[in-house]
Amino acid sequence: MAKKLKVAIVHDWLVGGGAERVVEALHRMYPDAPIYTSYCTPDWQKRLDGKVVTGFLQRWPFSKLRKFVAPLRIWWFTHLDFSGYNLVISSSGNGEAKGIRVPEGTTHVCYCHSPTHFYWRHYNLYIKNPGFGMLNPVARLGLRLLVGPLRKWDLKASQRPDYYIANSSHIQADIKKYYGRDAVVINPPVDVERFAVAQPAKRDTFVIAGRQVPQKKFDLVVAACSKASLPLLVLGKGPEHKKLVAMAGPTVNFVEEVSDSEMPGLIAGTNAFIFPCFDDFGIIPVEAMATGTPVIAFKAGGALDYVIPGKTGEFFDEQTIPAVRKALRNFDPKHYRPAVIQEHAAGFSAQVFRDK
Repeated sequence: MAKKLKVAIVHDWLVGGGAERVVEALHRMYPDAPIYTSYCTPDWQKRLDGKVVTGFLQRWPFSKLRKFVAPLRIWWFTHLDFSGYNLVISSSGNGEAKGIRVPEGTTHVCYCHSPTHFYWRHYNLYIKNPGFGMLNPVARLGLRLLVGPLRKWDLKASQRPDYYIANSSHIQADIKKYYGRDAVVINPPVDVERFAVAQPAKRDTFVIAGRQVPQKKFDLVVAACSKASLPLLVLGKGPEHKKLVAMAGPTVNFVEEVSDSEMPGLIAGTNAFIFPCFDDFGIIPVEAMATGTPVIAFKAGGALDYVIPGKTGEFFDEQTIPAVRKALRNFDPKHYRPAVIQEHAAGFSAQVFRDK
């Protein structure tokens, strides 16, 4: 009889987002596996059936400062004991989970969401605007002081996994560029079934959705639609919300609070989902495609894996207001077949993720 695999899962932190959905999918594959992370919200502890094991940062009274203490997270992750495990899967992006040490005979597979943004590809972007609001000066100073030694540690830690899985072709190339490691691509799981049941209403507007932070570039879309008097629906909120509202014209409407049950229907009733940022993958655009809605995206990053011009959406080449405005003006939703777009989105389902 084959020996039952003893598995552990490790993740940077569990607070919400696409990376956490990967952990949730791994948990469903290996429900008995403990999930080690530096800190976790009560909601994610519940969603993961109480399997989360946290460190001393969980008890920190200064929760907003936890992202600034990479050296402390490094210490915690590198002192975890995985004796007796056959397989350890680290889910790691802008944190330190990939830097764990496993004993001889234990296989370590890293599902990499991205080489750490702050140290590598997007360093200059984060120096310009770290995205922490009033804490930006603290983040900027800390990054400048520590980026040298943290880059050295990150590169050293990147050699520890036995195998790499990248969440997109773009990240596969970045893993090779920054870490010198080969990776296979397995796109993250998307809940396409939940979005596929949405009944499309009259398609008469464009839509953007997600956390409103500088890196998402929502301001480009709001400005472009305002100047061109094009209808736009903005779903969600974040640190940039007041700025976006202040710059918006009369054709731009905001919905701050959107439940999981409301999101599919709101997106299904639009001409196209606009994705202006440079994202490692981007789950929300694929969710939009699952409703039969085409995607207009900046031609970079994860969008290259799912936007097919003329079939599932279109690209624009520059992150500028004129480029977005031109793309929207030239877009004709009548050229797209919702059923074809939904069929393509089905290739990114949770079941496909598990099978691969």
